[in-house]
Amino acid sequence: MTDQTPKIVEPTIFDLSSPGRTGVTFPAADVPVAALPPEHLLRSDLPLPELAEVDVVRHYMRLSKFNYSVDSGFYPLGSCTMKYNPKIDEDTCRLPGFVYTHPLQPIETVQGNLALMHTLQEWLKEISGFAAVTLQPAAGAHGEFTGVLMMAAYHKSRGDTKRTKMLIPDAAHGTNPASVGMLGMTVQQIPSDARGNVDLEKLKAACDDTVVGMMLTNPNTLGLFDEHVEEVIKLVHDCGGLMYGDGANLNALLGIVRPGDVGFDVMHFNLHKTFAVPHGGGGPGSGPVGVAAHLADFLPEPLVGIIEEGEGDEAPLFGFVKPQKSIGRMKAFHGHFGGGFVRAFTYIALHGAEGLKDIAQYAVLNANYLQARLRDTYRVPFDRICMHEFVAEGRFEGSDVRALDIAKRLMDYNFHPPTNYFPLIVHEALMIEPTETENKDTLDAFADALIQIAQEAKTDPDLLHNAPSTTLFGRMDEVKAARELVLCCWLPENYSEA
Repeated sequence: MTDQTPKIVEPTIFDLSSPGRTGVTFPAADVPVAALPPEHLLRSDLPLPELAEVDVVRHYMRLSKFNYSVDSGFYPLGSCTMKYNPKIDEDTCRLPGFVYTHPLQPIETVQGNLALMHTLQEWLKEISGFAAVTLQPAAGAHGEFTGVLMMAAYHKSRGDTKRTKMLIPDAAHGTNPASVGMLGMTVQQIPSDARGNVDLEKLKAACDDTVVGMMLTNPNTLGLFDEHVEEVIKLVHDCGGLMYGDGANLNALLGIVRPGDVGFDVMHFNLHKTFAVPHGGGGPGSGPVGVAAHLADFLPEPLVGIIEEGEGDEAPLFGFVKPQKSIGRMKAFHGHFGGGFVRAFTYIALHGAEGLKDIAQYAVLNANYLQARLRDTYRVPFDRICMHEFVAEGRFEGSDVRALDIAKRLMDYNFHPPTNYFPLIVHEALMIEPTETENKDTLDAFADALIQIAQEAKTDPDLLHNAPSTTLFGRMDEVKAARELVLCCWLPENYSEA
């Protein structure tokens, strides 16, 4: 039985309203006052709340404390890389020269912005081993779609029109087949072997002259580095296909492995994962795409480039260039500049080459430490050295406790749950990614909580079935919430629009 009743009745902004209260005083107009629109376009009444500034601030501050964030606690969402975001990133993206600019300004007036974008492109090329990078895609899935479009355009440019099949492992992110399906391609799923790698025999059987390519996440969503990745890439290349690298898990490879050097042809980056751009709740994602030299001409237009070399100590002139066989523009303007590029640029500059390598090594160390602490309590189906994350089973023999019950009970211990039920090839999956930013004390407290919850599952399973019990709301009907969305703001019951 679930309790969906709030334990505190939180007043709405309308409940706090009182006639005559004012939070803003407008100065006298210093420009000619314009007439109001015609009367038939005006509403007779607009029931806006009337509050003082302090009432509004306190109300939203109170609401903000109901939210769980990476600034308030551990966020072990596997495959999401929810790391702490350094506050210097917030300072730089709010600098006036970045905030008060517009993407349609003359390029002569935004040389600093363009220089930052060009430098970020060059840094991402160096980090990944690719020949060229576009910053345009708005998120990881958008980057995937962009990459697959380029793969299709490459084959079409060579007259190879019979390639309509994409190979995708069974441990792939769901966005992979979705991106492929949007382009009308077919998907052939390739199973994993007993060690969590791509099954080479099944891959060999699938490789033929209809293959567009393969989309491979490495490390994969089991948190495992494919032990045969070079052989996988060779098999796909030998049948004329291209290799797409899902860069969602790049945090485990920084400064250690460059996907372009291994043989990947195209890969998206998640600036909102690997490079500490805050994300969740719909944004601000950013999914730049890197490509090998033979795909560079197909990148979206425009790219930031040097259009005039500087003389002597003079800085070059940055502007926009169009690749010869471009697939076209993928986003209005040039991508998420302040929300993504400035923050990612700051993060990379802050850490440098050695610091980025440390990030990957600590992320892998933290994940393996947690796996070692939990493997005797929770079954780890692919139990070998992991990378940045690992997947355990949230179930116990002889118990009806499920992964969802464990996740909800973690909330009573003041921890955000890990990713549940993904990847689909693990029953009752708990996908745990600590990232590099958590210290040993936090990891131990999290492991202790999970071990205690496992004991509760055996002695008092109803405690888990009814969890969470200490939060503002009890367990919600998540299916109903997804199917019956409330997308409008609250209005008084007696309000009717004229």
